[in-house]
Order: sequence, then C-alpha cells, then structure tokens
Amino acid sequence: MYSRKTMKSALETMMFMWGEPLDVKDAAAVLEEDKSVVRELFRELQNEYEQEGRGIRIREAGDAFGYVTHVENDIFVKKLCTPVRVKRLSQAALEVLAIIAYRQPVTRSEIDSIRGIKSERVIDGLIDKGLVEVSGRSEGIGRPLIYVTTREFLKKFGFASLKDLPEVPEYEELRRTPEEEAGYGQMMIDFEGQEENNEN
Repeated sequence: MYSRKTMKSALETMMFMWGEPLDVKDAAAVLEEDKSVVRELFRELQNEYEQEGRGIRIREAGDAFGYVTHVENDIFVKKLCTPVRVKRLSQAALEVLAIIAYRQPVTRSEIDSIRGIKSERVIDGLIDKGLVEVSGRSEGIGRPLIYVTTREFLKKFGFASLKDLPEVPEYEELRRTPEEEAGYGQMMIDFEGQEENNEN
C-alpha cells in the first residue's frame, strides 16, 4: 500500500501527463486502491489547490478529475499568448508582412520598391517563421521569386482567409487593381503549366 502523500503526488503526475480528465477508476487501478479512497484523495488535492490560491485548479467532471487554469489568471494567459504580430515581429517584419499580405503574390523588388529599402533578410526571417513562402516565379526579367503568406499566417493572426484582412487605410494602396490581379492570375497559370511540362 502507498501512503496518502505518495498517492496524491502520483495523482498530480498522472493528471498532468494524461492531458484530460482522469477517471477515478483508472487512477484507482494504477494505485491498486479502492475508488472511494482515490476519489477522496482527488478532492483533498482540489481543496488544497483552492486554499493555497494556486494558479492551477482541479476540476471534477463526472467521475473524473483534471487540471484547469484559475479563471482570474486569464488576463495573464492572454498577455502571454499575444499574437505573433505584436510579440515576436520587428517593425520591419510587420511592414514587409503587411505588404506581402495585401499585395500577394509579390516579388522582392516590388517589396523593396514600396519600402524604399532592401528586404531580403526580413523576408528570409518571415519564411523561417513560417509566415511567408515562395509560390513560384514571375515571368519578369530574371524570373524572380514571388512570395505569398501561408496558412500559418492565417492561423497566427486569427484569419479564416485572406478576405478577412482588415480594411486598413494605410494599406489599401497596396491592394492590387482588378487588372493586376488578372495579370498575376494568368502568370501563375503559365508558370504552373511550364512546371508540368518540365516534369513531363
């Protein structure tokens, strides 16, 4: 038989590792103890966490127990999980990302022209973060690479699609005209067709 202290410690470990509410019967089987005893231990732990004002609490759900965060700490969790655009990107990265998001597909020279400064390292950094990717090559001189945002970009910024991009006046001038969109659409069709021919 294990001591109550040991069993309570074991329950904490199992709840943490299990990742979802842990059934009393499963915990009892592991501890080789009666379910009523294990349920009592769960509730003792639950009371201890509350009395000590811990940031992690134990919630009872049916005949199972699992960890949850203390609701009053939500404000701190939200600060910790601040979107990548605020917490991890420099002003230059935000600027380049905005240009790509609103102007895509776009070449590096176009980005440089809008910013008035070279953007190669910034683009590489955005690619490393998984927010931007190369989608093909332009039909222009030298066939430069063209860049677009990724699904990770949508996920990080909470967008379902690019249609959800906010109507920000300072970026509206970056949006392509219908004529430009049509031109780029044909460019991508031509590019993909050439790639297929190369593969064949």
